[in-house]
Amino acid sequence: MTHAERTRIKICGLTREQDVDAAVQAGADAVGFVMYERSPRYVSAARAAQLARRLPPFVTPVLLFVNAPASVVRGACAAVGQAIVQFHGDETPGDCLDATDGGARAYLRAARIPLDGATPFDLVKFAADYSNAQAILLDAHVEGYGGGGKTFNWSLLPPSVNCHLVLSGGLTPANVTDGILQVRPRCTSLAVDVSSGVEEAKGIKDARRIHQFVAAVRAADSQLAGHHVPVQPA
Repeated sequence: MTHAERTRIKICGLTREQDVDAAVQAGADAVGFVMYERSPRYVSAARAAQLARRLPPFVTPVLLFVNAPASVVRGACAAVGQAIVQFHGDETPGDCLDATDGGARAYLRAARIPLDGATPFDLVKFAADYSNAQAILLDAHVEGYGGGGKTFNWSLLPPSVNCHLVLSGGLTPANVTDGILQVRPRCTSLAVDVSSGVEEAKGIKDARRIHQFVAAVRAADSQLAGHHVPVQPA
């Protein structure tokens, strides 16, 4: 299996030590900490740093911000030095570069995909506008910020987007295999990001569901490897 066929996994919205440990034990590649104070999954930078110290090598912490001042982003990154940044608000390309020291720190940019399918969204242009991002994260556009556990219509995505994508929004152990099979052929590489789909309550993860989610992702990878899905050029 090549690197492009192995779907990376991020478990987001972690608030407890045992949930960080469960994500690592299940085989997650990244864990997410929400820096947005209005979120029920919010943790402070100090708390994120405390939780991130539990991570072994090669499991990446991700700090999620919504329209935060650049100074706040930089301060949190100083506390969690190995973290990458996820911008989930209305940040412009310039805002993202400013907050990450000109792109010196890797970042993801969330694209809010309309739920109705009728409202146009030019993902190819969005990816080009944020070409300095390590990847574009696809989430459902709901009132407020974040996907709210909603799934958008994956089939309406462009047939080819020349960048790395992260599929998010309403993913669960039951639907993530189908999501990967639909979206993976459309991009350079695909990762997945789950929060509510592996929770008992907001901010409280379920270790069994995390393991089920990872198993479903690996099942999709096996199917893709068997079908020899072509990889888009980088």
